[in-house]
Formats: sequence, structure tokens, C-alpha cells
Amino acid sequence: MTYCVGLLLKAGLVLLSDTRTNAGLDNISVYRKMFTFEEPGERVIVMMTAGNLSVTQTTLARLGEAVDDPEATPQTSIMRAESMLDVATITGEMLSHVTAETKARMDRMNQAATASMIVAGQRRGGRMRLFLIYPEGNFIEATDDTPYLQIGEHKYGKPILDRVITADTPLEEARKAVLLSMDSTLRSNLSVGMPLDMAIIETDALRVSEHRRIEANDEDFAAMSAAWSQALRDAFARIG
Repeated sequence: MTYCVGLLLKAGLVLLSDTRTNAGLDNISVYRKMFTFEEPGERVIVMMTAGNLSVTQTTLARLGEAVDDPEATPQTSIMRAESMLDVATITGEMLSHVTAETKARMDRMNQAATASMIVAGQRRGGRMRLFLIYPEGNFIEATDDTPYLQIGEHKYGKPILDRVITADTPLEEARKAVLLSMDSTLRSNLSVGMPLDMAIIETDALRVSEHRRIEANDEDFAAMSAAWSQALRDAFARIG
């Protein structure tokens, strides 16, 4: 399992993922879940993945091959697509195809083969957009009313987002919110783990404005986690 979260704000996009994958308690590994496709000044796309690792890795590999194909078209390559909606459509079709292909083999062994993705970004002349792609290839989009999307083990990190995130939230506050959302998940579910990958894309920057790898020994993250725990304990004590 994993946890990935993306915020769509007027100021930009804030994206965070963990890196843990496991196939049982004695087989835990670290794999990157956040992937960036970027042509600065033209377009920037960030994808995050959750679910069956073979499905997500194959999907990303094939999307990458299509980008490098000299005969690529706007219908086949996410880096040539004419809008972020088209990027989501291409990604969804690829994820659906790979899911079906993998499922046919894994059904024989009674193993699951599903995955989901978050796709975020902006192309020149278009607006920033954030999509959640389902295994079947269909997708939903973040809006001003619901300015965040999650995949993976999302329930523990959802309450703080519901309470503090709006489309007008500044990027600094949003960065803090996603980290505390992840901290809550890390504390409650062992299938989510460090290190973390965070990316921030400022509106109309058309590039990743900030990328950060947060390791298990990161002092700033540890201090934030401790402060949040103490604040919750203090609030609990004040309630009559």
C-alpha cells in the first residue's frame, strides 16, 4: 500500500508521496511513486502511483516509450498532448490496458492487479489541473469545491485536509498540511513509509518549482510531527 496526495490551489500544485511497497510483512521495499515529465516553459506533468507495482511500472514505462517515439502524436504522447485533459485520457487508456493485460495473468494465481494514479500539471496556454485515474481508465478532476485528491491509504490523512484546505490556501500552508496529513498516515499504517517525495509547481511556472526528498532522519519533519502531536494533546486536554 502507499499514500499519495495532491492539492490544486490558486497558487499552484502541492504533491506528496511515500515510497513504501510491501508484499507481506517480511518483504518491504522502497520504490519511487512520484514521476516528473517536464519541458520547462512548455509543460510540466507529475504522476503519482498506488497499487500493484508491476501495473504502475509497466504503465509508466510505456508512457515513457511513447514520449521518446520519434513518430509520437498528440494522441499517443503525454508530452505532445494538446491539453491536460488529453494527458489524463492517454494515461487512463494506458493504465486500463496494462491493468487488463496483467489481470489476465494474475487471475490464474488469485492475485490482485489493480492500480490508480494521480496526474497533475499544466501546459502553456492552459490552466493547472489535477486528476485521479482509476484502474478502469476513467478519472475525476479536482475542483474549487474539492481541491485535493488522494490515492492509496488515504483515510488517516483526510481529516486535516477537510478542515484546513481550500483553493485559496497559500503554498506554505498547503505544504504544512500535506506533511501533517502524511504524518498521520505514517503513525497509523505500517504499509506507508519513508522516505517521502514532495513537489511544488507554482501557477504558470511550467516547471517543478521545488522538489524535496524527505528522509526518515529529517529533523524538520520530525520537529513538525512532534509539534503536531503536542498541539493535539493540548487541544484534547482543553476540551471539557
